[in-house]
Amino acid sequence: MASLTADAIVCAVRAHGEHGAILRALTHEAGLIAGYVRGGRSRRLRPILMPGNLVAIELRARTEEQLGGATVELLESRAPLLAEPLAAAAIDWVTCLTAATLPENQPYPALYSVLLAVLDAIGVAASARQWALALGRYELLLLAELGFGLDLSECVVTGSTGDIAFVSPKSGGAVSAAAAAGYEKRLLRLPPFMRNDNPDERVPDPTMTDILDFLAITGHFLARDVLDGRNRDLLTVRERLIDRLGRAVA
Repeated sequence: MASLTADAIVCAVRAHGEHGAILRALTHEAGLIAGYVRGGRSRRLRPILMPGNLVAIELRARTEEQLGGATVELLESRAPLLAEPLAAAAIDWVTCLTAATLPENQPYPALYSVLLAVLDAIGVAASARQWALALGRYELLLLAELGFGLDLSECVVTGSTGDIAFVSPKSGGAVSAAAAAGYEKRLLRLPPFMRNDNPDERVPDPTMTDILDFLAITGHFLARDVLDGRNRDLLTVRERLIDRLGRAVA
């Protein structure tokens, strides 16, 4: 009998049978796991099985390959945030992305910790600017964990490490302002807080415009390399979030 007891972030819930539900949740040690929750569509369990919630889960299966039965206990609810359209869109996107792209039963402890921090930030941050930056960093980390990390340390054209200002949408490499001359519109703007021209120089706090440029970079490579023909409907979830963030800037 395979078993697991852990804290987990609810990422996706799908109805199964007349009353049950299949839960997909991210844990620190085991990564993304799936389990059948008996009565998961009941009035008692529906508020617990909401994406973004932190739960204590106990999963039991006869074999490692079998979908196990899961019982859950609520540790922290994100339900109050779902009444806010911007926060709800962020939680919807980040949990859907996690459930759709991570392979099951492979540990991603860094992703678990950062996702938990993103959800906490959405709940307590004074403005969307603070949690939107955390969300972008989660997307960047997810790209790296899945083998699609970006190398922004030097210009792919000249090899220089200074004056980095853009990212190539084709190679994912950094491009200096000098090398980009005349081609700026074909490149993705690299916001100042992502540059490391002078580590000793204090970079101003990112503006919301900077963060939207950051999200344009991560969004481009998520769409191309991670989703790439699969789960394309997820991009509409992200587009809704970016649209709401853009209106917040305006």
